[in-house]
Amino acid sequence: MPGHIKLTKTGQQDPDPSEYLVPTVETKRADGHKPYDAKASVWIPCPKTGGYREGLLVSGDIEDPASKCVVGVAHEKFTHKASEIGKVNPPKFEKCEDMVNLTFLNDASVFWNLKTRYQAKMIHTYSGLFVVVVNPYKRFPIYTHRVSKIYLGKRRNEVPPHLWAIAETAYRGMLTNSKNQAMLITGESGAGKTENTKKVITYLAIVASSTK
Repeated sequence: MPGHIKLTKTGQQDPDPSEYLVPTVETKRADGHKPYDAKASVWIPCPKTGGYREGLLVSGDIEDPASKCVVGVAHEKFTHKASEIGKVNPPKFEKCEDMVNLTFLNDASVFWNLKTRYQAKMIHTYSGLFVVVVNPYKRFPIYTHRVSKIYLGKRRNEVPPHLWAIAETAYRGMLTNSKNQAMLITGESGAGKTENTKKVITYLAIVASSTK
């Protein structure tokens, strides 16, 4: 089960999940020193990967969609329409927990944020009312009883992004309002919809038994 971890010994304490939920101090410090030019740092399409790459605006007006802009990447220069270029967010938004808080909300910035969080082993990221979960294809200690205690009885903005924060919100809504709740779990084939559904059921079973 991707994202889950099985304990090897009965009664063994659940592993510390901190590094999988929030950036370390070292990571924050490194992100803060990332090279950045508020006026020139931009994203441009990368035809080789189908993604984006970061460069510096040499000439052109990116505020004018019809303008031709020259962007330097390393020792190369590329010409793009301003409509194909996106601004890079300041370093303080690196590995942002909720992407609606990004100053510049464009495709490149969204992909970059998800990618850097994923590389740092943080597979959950909020996007407004939704949580984006990227399949790690390996076991992380983030669906254990220890983790459930972090989210039990907490509001979503009080804890790091997690599927269980959404499940907790639905569960509390059911208890408070005495109304049925619904969760939409969507994604491409193989993205992990079934596994995430199992995780939600697991959390509900944990919290329901803990309130008895």
